[in-house]
Amino acid sequence: MLNQNPALASTLDEHTHNKNALVQGVVVAAFGKRFQVELADKKRISCVTRGKKTDIACGDAVNIRLTDKHEGVIETTLPRNSLLYRSNAFKSKMLAANVTQIIIVLATQPSFYEALLNRCLIAAEAANIKPIVVLNKCDLADNDEAQKKLALYTSLGYQVLPLSAKENVSTLRPFLQGHSSILVGQSGMGKSTIINALLPNEAVRTQEVSLVLDSGKHTTTAAHLYHLDEHSQLIDSPGLQEFGLHHLSTDELEHAFIEFRPFLGKCRFNNCKHLQEPDCSITTAVAARHVTPERFAIYKMLRTEITPDGRQY
Repeated sequence: MLNQNPALASTLDEHTHNKNALVQGVVVAAFGKRFQVELADKKRISCVTRGKKTDIACGDAVNIRLTDKHEGVIETTLPRNSLLYRSNAFKSKMLAANVTQIIIVLATQPSFYEALLNRCLIAAEAANIKPIVVLNKCDLADNDEAQKKLALYTSLGYQVLPLSAKENVSTLRPFLQGHSSILVGQSGMGKSTIINALLPNEAVRTQEVSLVLDSGKHTTTAAHLYHLDEHSQLIDSPGLQEFGLHHLSTDELEHAFIEFRPFLGKCRFNNCKHLQEPDCSITTAVAARHVTPERFAIYKMLRTEITPDGRQY
């Protein structure tokens, strides 16, 4: 994963003596302006950035310059294969870099926000990251309503995986193999339970990392990367209550609705907004039940949200 240049793979002590040397590593924990970077030899360095630079995410491959045996400065970020982030009208929040898969964790109880699920799916599609929906706490009674809600997403082709993380996470493991995955979801959905079941020895390390990064603040406020094996990584992200999509263009938003794709480009008008224009292929598809009214309503809400003045971009 590090793809480290062999010329840089000298020992930490050697780098300490030569502070001008750049060392490549991966950001394995991120909190505000403080980051923990793992080097090729698995040693971890507490790092800051130059100036006010904060556009660094957990999972980023970076070049650092050591300032001490255990501290350094992030100088550059290597090109990313993917970036998952959310944004509102005023700011954006990076969630993870170089992930190949997003695991959206829901639960039968407490009830999940379906709008948040859709926003996560749309962000994943726009970033070309494979989404998997995990329905946790399936061991609890009265989970029929949650299962029925998710039938729509199964029909769209999304993988929906029932899980009882407190009892057994073995059904999830095969989906994580060979991937760099990120867990996202509301607080209370059981992400921490999943992490603890997959990596029972990581709880103490997470606490230690949190103390280093943010002076003892709650571990759930920081993103952490864990190694499942040599070829599989898992990033745990803070609990989400919202997922803004202001960074998407209208074209990206349309294409992120996978059921829209067969009908895009077939409207009478090239700049059709798919809201109330005549001879719109999307509204025709809704009338024919090729697109559900529920998903179309979400599209209209998001379209208005990201383009409140009706502009095209």
